[in-house]
Amino acid sequence: MIAVMGASGHTGGQISAWLLQNGEKVRALGRSADRLAGLQREGAEVLTGDATDAAMLTQGFRGAEAVYTLLPPDPQSPDLRKKWDREGEAIVKAIRACGVRYVVFLSSIGADLPEGTGPIAGLHAQEERLRKLPDLNALILRPASFFENFYATLGLIKHQGINGGAIAPDLRLPMIATRDIAEVAARALKARDWTGVVVRELLGARDLTFAEATRIIGAHIGKPDLQYVQFPYADFASSLVQMGISANMAGLYAEMARAFNEGKIKSREGGRPENTTPTRFEDFAQDLARAYQAA
Repeated sequence: MIAVMGASGHTGGQISAWLLQNGEKVRALGRSADRLAGLQREGAEVLTGDATDAAMLTQGFRGAEAVYTLLPPDPQSPDLRKKWDREGEAIVKAIRACGVRYVVFLSSIGADLPEGTGPIAGLHAQEERLRKLPDLNALILRPASFFENFYATLGLIKHQGINGGAIAPDLRLPMIATRDIAEVAARALKARDWTGVVVRELLGARDLTFAEATRIIGAHIGKPDLQYVQFPYADFASSLVQMGISANMAGLYAEMARAFNEGKIKSREGGRPENTTPTRFEDFAQDLARAYQAA
C-alpha cells in the first residue's frame, strides 16, 4: 500500500494514477470525496479529511510502505504559515505513529533558505521536521516553478491583452510540468531505493524567461505579439487580492517574486541530466491554449 496526500491535486492525482496503472495498491487522501471518485473507480482506496487532522492522517498512513506528502496550497488562507505548520506537525506525528519508513515530500527550489522566500519558507520548515525523524528515508523533491501556474494568467491575457506578474521579464528561471514531477515521485514511491534524507532538484527541460514563455503562449493562442508586463510588487499583491486571494497569500507571493528577482531563490545544483525532465513548455502550451479557448 502506498498512501498519497493531495490525491485530487496536480501532482497527487497523477502519482496515484501512475501507481495504479503500474500495479500498486493506493490509498488516496484528499478533502473531497467527489474529486477522488475517479481514482476510486480505478481501484484506489479513498480517505477524506483535513490535513491538519493527525488522527485522519494516521489512519491514512497506517500500513503504508511509503507515503507521498505535501503541504496543500490554500490561496484563501488568512495565515498560510500557521496553517502549514499545523499540517506539517500533523504529518510528522502520523509518520511517527505509523512507523512509515519511506516518504516523498514535495518541496521547492529555494527551500534551502529559512526565510525571505514567501510561502517557500514554510516548506523549509517542513523539511527540517522530516530531518528530525529517526530512521526515516525521506526523498525531498525541490522542483522549479510549475508550468501550470500560467493557467492563473489566462484571464488577464483574455481580458486585458497582456500577460503579467512581478517577476522580471528577462530573468531566466527553471520551469517544469507537474506531470514530470509526478512521474519522478511515483517511480520513487514504487522503488523505495534510497537511504536517509535525499534532496533532489527537478528543473524542467530548460530555463525560460517570462517574456519567452509569454511569446510561446501567444503563438499558441493566435496572439503572436502578446507581451509580458512586470508589475510593481504592491500592485501585483493588490491584483491578487482583487482575484480573491487572501492578503496574507498575496504578500507571500510578492515576497517570493522579489526573492526570485534578487537571485535568492535559485537552483543549487544547476542543470544536469539527473534533474532535467522531458516536457517542453512549447508542448505544454497546447494545454494552455485549449484552456484559453474554452474560457
